[in-house]
Parts: sequence; C-alpha cells; structure tokens
Amino acid sequence: MDLVVTSLEAWDGVWRRNQHLIAGLLRRDPGLRVLFVEPATDPLHAALGASAPRLGRGLREGPSLDGIRAGALWLLEPTKWLPRRVDRRLDERWAKQVLRAARTLDLADPVLWVNDPRGSLLVEATQWPSLYDITDDWTLADRSSAETDRIVAQEQVLLGRCDEVVVCSHALEESKGALRPVTLVPNGVDTRAYLVDHDRPADLPAGAVAVYVGTLHDDRLDVDLCVQTAQALAGSALLVLVGPDALAAEQRSRLEEAGALLLGARPSVDVPAYLQHADVLVVPHVVTPFTDSLDPIKLYEYQAAGRPVVSTPVAGFRDVDDDLVTVVGAAEFAHAVVGAVASPVATQRARESSADWSRRVDQMREILGRLHAGRSAS
Repeated sequence: MDLVVTSLEAWDGVWRRNQHLIAGLLRRDPGLRVLFVEPATDPLHAALGASAPRLGRGLREGPSLDGIRAGALWLLEPTKWLPRRVDRRLDERWAKQVLRAARTLDLADPVLWVNDPRGSLLVEATQWPSLYDITDDWTLADRSSAETDRIVAQEQVLLGRCDEVVVCSHALEESKGALRPVTLVPNGVDTRAYLVDHDRPADLPAGAVAVYVGTLHDDRLDVDLCVQTAQALAGSALLVLVGPDALAAEQRSRLEEAGALLLGARPSVDVPAYLQHADVLVVPHVVTPFTDSLDPIKLYEYQAAGRPVVSTPVAGFRDVDDDLVTVVGAAEFAHAVVGAVASPVATQRARESSADWSRRVDQMREILGRLHAGRSAS
C-alpha cells in the first residue's frame, strides 16, 4: 500500500502525531511507501519578519530511521511564493505539485491521508481512497474571515467526500460526529522513552524550574499568564519554555523581561529529560473553543514523566483523574505554580500506558486496512 499524507507540520526533530503514527506504520509494513507533504516555506513572509527566507526543499528522500527501509519515506516541501490573496491559484498549483511528486514516485493509486485541510483539492482531483485526520478544529481558531471561510469550505468537502474521518478528541468526536460517522484515535506517548532516567539537560538551569514543553503560539499559550507566572516565581524558581517559537517579537520580549527562559525547539528524543527534571510542569493555556477541540499530546507526556502538573482548565487536563495534576483558573495559576515548587514531590516511575503510540498505530492500521480493502473490492 502507498500513502500520500498532507501534513500541518514538517517532518523534523520535533515529532508530533503524524510522525509517530506514520513511522509506526512503516515499521509494521515493509511494503508501505509514504509521500509526506510538509507545509510550504514562505520566503516573502520570512523576509518581512525576523527569520531568514529560504526556498522549499522540494521532493527528497526522508531521513534514515531505525526499522524503516530506505526509499519507504519521501518528503515534499513546496515553496509559497506569494500570499493567497495575491496568488488566487496558489492552492491549485500546490495540488498539482503533489500530484507530480506522486507520479515521480510511481504512486499510481495511493490512499490519501489529509491532515492539512488543503488536501481537499486532492480529494476533488483524484479517485484515491481518502482519510481525513482532524487534530485541531481550525474552523474555531482566531483567523481572518477570509481564512476561516476557506478552511470551512475545505472541511465541507472533506467531511462530505472522504471515505473515513478520524478525530483525536472527544470534543471533535461530538462536533464532527454530528455531521457524519467518525472514528476516535486519541494522541499518545512513547512510553519506553520515560521508563529510563535521563540526565539533566545541560541547558536546563540549576535550581528549581517550572517547565512548559510545546509550541509557543498564542492560539494555545496564554502569554499574559506566563508573564505573571515568571514574575511570581522570581527569586525561587525559573519558568522555562521549551518548544518551537511562533510568538510575535513583542510577546517574546515580554516573556524574557519577566524572567522566563525560552530555550527553543528541542528534538523529541530529548523531551523526556526536560520533563523528568522539572520541579513542576505547567500548562498555561488559554481556554477557548479552539483549545477545547484538542487532545494535548503533552497530557500523555507530562503524565509519563511522573512530575506534578499545574494546568488551566483546558481539555484533557481538566478531565483527567490524577493526583499529580492540579487544575486551576487563570487567577490562581501563578500562585499554584509557586506552591508546587515550594512543595517538592518525588518522581513517580512511568508505567506502560494504554495510550502508547503503538496502540494508536494499531488503530490507524485497521482504518487504513478498511480503505485498502474497499479499493480492492471495487
């Protein structure tokens, strides 16, 4: 079987749901080939901002991974030359580039796995069996009206025409399941990575630390709350934020002036060490309809680390029954973090988890098997 995956994230050292699932599938099935379509680079946007512009790397073989044969994983990174409001055919050209890459790799009749809603163009342009994997409800995110309208229209195509729809959270199961049948496949954790003790990372400061691991983006992260927490910890501990930085320059400056330490992205293989050596793990997230649609991967990783957690009442954390997890409102959050730092707790050893990524791979393999079987029968 062959797969074409349109992803919302690049294949890099920071592994998210797509990478865990696809790597697991490739290890289970030596005959599987995958074309993984990454988000396009945006040189113009980068040039106007603070980052260095670069072109997309195009079609290339994926990195060498244990247990996955050479030539099984291919990556496609397109280039976005102009904003969508200027280039009205941007998405159409993107779809044609994906189709050319599939032909180059001789993927004649693959299964289409859509995570980026723009994959709706491929659903309309092909007869490929299709799966829509919904990990975030972008129709609820704070975006321009034009962007929201585009996403809503693309999702209508996907919900109406995809053969299978998978959701990662109970909230998505309820909202999207009201429109058509869906299958719940939650996020997970690499349990084995937490079954061993890791050395303290060299860049994690000495002394007490309250650690957040995740992408820094104001869709999720409450920057004001982080500033308050960093200030409240001054003199007793340090707020450390680990993860890809998508904040505005002004937001980043406010955090640093408050005393927070932003370490940037770290490879997923290093994340257990940061979590294990935290005095408290924090989830200073905004509570919005968008965040209510999520199934945070950090819930499973934080629990596996066995450290105390303080979280705002966001989906996942507010529903879990765990003595190590404290859920408080924004007004009490900083005080609760200070209190957790002042009351050290011994680490609880990680255990094999029913939320291990291997279980999720089994679920996705069964769904893909149904798609493949349906194609063979037709």
